[in-house]
Amino acid sequence: MTVETTGYPVAFEVDDAAPQGRVSILLRWLLVIPHVIILSLLGVAVGIVIMLAWFTIVFAGRFPATLLRFTIGYARWAARANAYGSLLTGAYPPFSLDEEPDYPVRLTIPERTTGRSRLTTFFRCLLLLPHEIVLSLLGIVVGFVGLAAWLAGIVLGRVPDGLHSFLAGYTRWTERASAYAYLLVDDYPPFSFE
Repeated sequence: MTVETTGYPVAFEVDDAAPQGRVSILLRWLLVIPHVIILSLLGVAVGIVIMLAWFTIVFAGRFPATLLRFTIGYARWAARANAYGSLLTGAYPPFSLDEEPDYPVRLTIPERTTGRSRLTTFFRCLLLLPHEIVLSLLGIVVGFVGLAAWLAGIVLGRVPDGLHSFLAGYTRWTERASAYAYLLVDDYPPFSFE
C-alpha cells in the first residue's frame, strides 16, 4: 500500500517495503555519495534562489516561475536521494530534477507563483522553529531506528514494515517542512507522520 499525504499541498508518497539487495544495504552510505555531492553543489544555487525568492515574495507577492520550478526539482531529487539513503527503497535514484512517476518515491509540490503570503514569508525562519526543534529531537530516535533498519536489512534482505513505516513518516514530515522552508508553499506544515 502506498501512503500519501492528503489535505496538505505537499504530497510525499513511498511504495511499500520491498526486498533490497543485502550488499546494497550494507554499502548504501557509499552508494549515495554521488547524489550528496551533486545536491550539495545544487544546494548552494538553491540557497541563492530562495534568498532571491524571499525578497521577491515579500515585495511583490510572487515566486518567479523558473526559480520555483528549479527549487521544486531540487526538492524532488533530494527527497529521492534521502529516501534511498534511508533505506525506503532499493531502487537507485535518478540524477534528475524532473518528476519520476515510476520511481518508488515521489514528491509532489504545486507550482504556485502568484498570490503568495508576504507576511508568512517574511517570518518564515521564526515559523519553522517548532518544526526544527521537534524534528531534531525525533532525529535522535530516527538514528536508532535507521541503524536497526540497516542491520535488519542486511540480515533479512528487506527493511521490516514497522521500521519502514516509521522512517517514511519521518521523511514525509521533513519533506513538508523543507518545502515550507524553501518557500514552495505557504500552508503551515502539520506536525504529523501521515
